[in-house]
Amino acid sequence: MLLSEQEQILSYNGEVLLFQLSNTKHVEGAADKTTDLCVRRMAFNRDSKLFVQKSSGAFSMHASHLKTEIICCSCTTDSRTGIILPCILIKKKKRNNVIEYLLLLLHSSNQFEQSFIFKLDYELKEDIRLFAGPSVLWRHANKLFYISSDTCTVLTAPFQLSSVVWTGEMEGEGTVVLGIRTACLPDDEDEDEFSTSDRAIWGSEFFGYAIETQKMLTGTCFMPHAYSRVVSSVCVCKNEILKKQLRLSLVAVTHKNQLIWFQDGLPKGVCELPYEKPCSVKIAVTSSNDVLFIVSFASGNVCVVQRRDSLQVASKWQKVKSVLVDDFIGSGSEQLLLFFKDDSNTDVLSTFKITDLGEVDYASGINYKHDVPAAEGLQENGLLTVQALETRLQAGYTSVQELQQHLRLKKKVILESCRALIDLVDERTHILPTAKEEGLVSLWDDVENPPHSLSKETSLASEVPEHFTEKLWQRVVGDSLIVGVKLTESFYLSLSDVSLSLVVDQNFSSISPVIECRNKIIKLNKAFSALAVSSCQIEPPPKKMKLDLHGKCNMKKEFPQLNEAKSVIAVTSLSPLLAFHRVCCIVLLHAKKQKRRTDSLQESKKITVLCGKISLSLEDVSNGKYSVKMLKDNNYCTGSVEDILAVLAVSLRFSFQIVSSDCALTPVNSWLLGEMECTPFKECHDNIFCHKAGIVYGTVFKWTLKNPFEGLLMLFCRNLTVLFQCLYSLIRVLPPSCDVKLLKCGSKGILTEQLVLALEKEMLTSRNSFFSKESKVENSLTWGNEPGKTITDAPVASLLDSEEGIQQFRKKLQNEGEESMLSMNQTMNGALYQEMSLKIAAAQCSSDMIAWRLSKF
Repeated sequence: MLLSEQEQILSYNGEVLLFQLSNTKHVEGAADKTTDLCVRRMAFNRDSKLFVQKSSGAFSMHASHLKTEIICCSCTTDSRTGIILPCILIKKKKRNNVIEYLLLLLHSSNQFEQSFIFKLDYELKEDIRLFAGPSVLWRHANKLFYISSDTCTVLTAPFQLSSVVWTGEMEGEGTVVLGIRTACLPDDEDEDEFSTSDRAIWGSEFFGYAIETQKMLTGTCFMPHAYSRVVSSVCVCKNEILKKQLRLSLVAVTHKNQLIWFQDGLPKGVCELPYEKPCSVKIAVTSSNDVLFIVSFASGNVCVVQRRDSLQVASKWQKVKSVLVDDFIGSGSEQLLLFFKDDSNTDVLSTFKITDLGEVDYASGINYKHDVPAAEGLQENGLLTVQALETRLQAGYTSVQELQQHLRLKKKVILESCRALIDLVDERTHILPTAKEEGLVSLWDDVENPPHSLSKETSLASEVPEHFTEKLWQRVVGDSLIVGVKLTESFYLSLSDVSLSLVVDQNFSSISPVIECRNKIIKLNKAFSALAVSSCQIEPPPKKMKLDLHGKCNMKKEFPQLNEAKSVIAVTSLSPLLAFHRVCCIVLLHAKKQKRRTDSLQESKKITVLCGKISLSLEDVSNGKYSVKMLKDNNYCTGSVEDILAVLAVSLRFSFQIVSSDCALTPVNSWLLGEMECTPFKECHDNIFCHKAGIVYGTVFKWTLKNPFEGLLMLFCRNLTVLFQCLYSLIRVLPPSCDVKLLKCGSKGILTEQLVLALEKEMLTSRNSFFSKESKVENSLTWGNEPGKTITDAPVASLLDSEEGIQQFRKKLQNEGEESMLSMNQTMNGALYQEMSLKIAAAQCSSDMIAWRLSKF
């Protein structure tokens, strides 16, 4: 703009590139002189609110000429790679009136690359533009010339023009030049049309020229020819092809001190500019999606025109050296960077201003010590806005789905009511559709005997040993109600079918009788040396560890020992129950007795047992009656077993294998007891409770050291945020060589191994059942001849010597054939066949379940 011929400034990817030509100097031992083109990459530091130098580079040129100047610089596309790079045009004037022009590309390593050199016998002064290639375009003697790196030859356009107002890329056309020329009509246009032609009236016209295709474009698609005599500069905002037609929107500044907005060749708005002689216009899109038009004037003034309901001047500045548009503060949107004249300081970056006419406003010489960077708040507000819109969109989609489901249900009810009315008129008995036809499933485990009444279900309790439950308890953690049943050691149950149901008392008929809840199985042995949630068997130490996360591992596993205290826990949402102030719930346990060899098939039937009742009121919850109490007492956590189980039931479980190759893992224990302020449970020393204030409070850890260089860390935390904070704190104290690996059950590889084992088990079950059947049949069948009779093993040749021997040999062959037929038509009783079929079906069901889970990956 107003920069000298020895320096130019350019913005590139949020950085400011300052190009300067150094003073000519002598090279020792040589007669020639050299000139250095230096570049400094400057970036805005939001802490100091100043531009700081990131890197620099230089390019040396022989200066066997009178004068070296920087003509212009711009960011253009390198046709070889498609990457946009800074491009600089240098002029070297020689003594014999030959002028040499050098085009350079600047790479990210601050290395200059010479693109091409061309020589002219005149100086470039009018309408010099750099565009993709890189290429150079200029106007001389009312003709258009251009040269590119592909041809390195100066080419001339086949027309004359008076000015170039815009050069840029256009969809479907490549590089296009928009210019103004003297009006000329085709030979086939008659005089009447010429007399009324817009071009003839004004004497000039707009035209477009596609350089790659050398095609002329109609100028009226840009703007009417009436503006050709006053427009000085144009900026195309948007161009696209719709239905094979070119659609354009652009702004233009005129010699009449106006800025005019054109849409598809027609003026849509105009704004009076505050200064005279506008020379260029740029566009910036700010964080609030406002479009700003930056107009520069020959006097060094700048103004910004904002386009909302109408075009209006939003701001203006005087004594501006240069104005750039880019994302200088890294907020994701564009800002204006203005450099001002400062006679007291020769550094062009000393006096500047960064603004987007909104939240962003930085200026040199202002103390920002107590100022909060506006871009951070702006970016945060934008993120929150997007998240809120996404939430509203998801909520709206869910509401639409619910309405559609509700409409389908209403339609089904209306149709069923019509059928019932027709049956009533025809005096027929109306038969309601079955649950299977309606797509309904039972909420109870005992699908063979639906729970018509609570007394019918509890009548099965007589089949269960007395005092099978030691304790029924409840706790409140956050917005969750935890109900647990502790089972006795003598109660033989298969854990694959154990669950709890919470049924609302009949007095509360206004809500659903069965409360939706999720079940968890937690075990603690009497010595409290082991703890597991959602039990998943762990393989012996020589094999690879496979541990599970909540909900990722199949809970249908049996406890390995009977001397362990077993607890079945139900977790449900608390707030819907508190809406009724006081609620009474009946706790039912659904299970199947442990199957033993002496049991019959009838004894393995599913049962439902009444465990007791719980009551819940808003007053008790407010007073903390059922709250978890974890207090410190002599370096121990005094939480009860029920408190521990409640915390684990609502927590997410994560297991990490920590391996250190260089040093022992002693910092882990120090980190747990020191920084995390953990204390072991008084009832379970291997597990420790975090008392550290903040979000990590309430996290449960278990640290098992396999050897000094390898250990297993289990975390039971409320959410992923707590997990990330704990891991961040742990990694800071671990040696850099440590490897922390998340262990989980249910990965694709582990499921593949489980599928192989399940298929192997299925095969073994079938084979064992077959051999068991054969052994039982062998006991009931007599193979060969009748008892007491034997067939001599005489040689075949001796049997064939006589007629009696031949008859004996014939009888032996006949008996062997009958035995073969008997072995192929073996039979068994129904109980044996049913038992074998159930075993095979159970094995197939297990392998099918794993295969289905594996198909979800």
